[in-house]
Formats: sequence, structure tokens, C-alpha cells
Amino acid sequence: MKDVFARLGSDLFSAIVFLVVYLVTDNVILATSVAVAGAIAQVIYARIKGQQLNYMTYASLALVVGLGAITLLTNDPRFMMAKPSIAHFAIGAIMLKRGWMLRYMPPMVVETVPEYVTAAGYAWAVLMFVIGAGMIVVASTGDLKLWAFYLTVVAGGAKILAFAVQYVVLRLIVTSRRRAAARA
Repeated sequence: MKDVFARLGSDLFSAIVFLVVYLVTDNVILATSVAVAGAIAQVIYARIKGQQLNYMTYASLALVVGLGAITLLTNDPRFMMAKPSIAHFAIGAIMLKRGWMLRYMPPMVVETVPEYVTAAGYAWAVLMFVIGAGMIVVASTGDLKLWAFYLTVVAGGAKILAFAVQYVVLRLIVTSRRRAAARA
């Protein structure tokens, strides 16, 4: 389980850095700059250590650098509020890659129910698209408090709930299949 969180933390490193710096400083430019620098440093560090970088890492880097550059150029609060929807759509599109979630699963799950993991990956893609669409609707209101609530409570809560449901469902299915195999 620690390995899964380590991989997720690595994939979401720049987003976490952005959020922390923004919450501490309330400075979009500084938070964006630090997040972009952090994403680039993370890739350089991994390359120096000889770690193999996957599709998600490069896609994340491209998103951070591209969206970060647009943020730095426009400094538009409406764009800032809509920007997470672009990231959600892009991540959703990346999640449409068959089997992307397999790297986050323990070997027992991958060996027992890879088809369910693939289906869960597609469900996560749909969730990202729905959250992204909601983000656009909320950003169009221009209400920063509503946007912050949606971003943290609604979007964050939906992801936590989806993770919990996925965990329980996969655990039940794996347990059931392993018991059936032991009986056979």
C-alpha cells in the first residue's frame, strides 16, 4: 500500500507543490513557478538516478510546464479557476490508455483481476471528465469561494470516495476469486 501512495505522490508531486505554495503564499505566480521548477527537477532527478520514467510522468510534466506557462503569461483569475478542468480533461484522456492503472496495483490484484483494474481505469477517466466539466461550470460563476469549495470538497471528496469504492470492490472480487480457486 505504501508503494501505491509513493507512486501517486510522485505522479502528483507538482500539483501538491503548487497547492501547498499557493495556500501558504496566496501567490499564483510563485506557486506556478515553484511547481514547474519542481516538476522539471523531479524528472531530472529520476533520470540521474537511472529510474525508468513512464507515460504518466511525461504527460504530467508536459501538463505542468504547458499550463504553468499559460498561467504565467495570462495571470487571469478566470483562467486560473478553469485551469484545473483542462488538467482533469487531459488526465482523463491519459487515463483512457488501456491498463494504465495496473502499475498502481499490488501483484495479487494484477494477477487475479486485471480486467477489473482496466475497467476501474476507464471509470477514473470518466470521473476526471465529469469533475473537469463541473470545474468549468463553477469557474464560469467567478465565485472564488464556490470554486475553492468545489475544488477541495467536491472534486477531492469524489476522488477519495472513488478510491475507497474501488479498493473495497477489488478486494471483494480478489478474495472471492482466490477462495474459488482454492476450492477448485
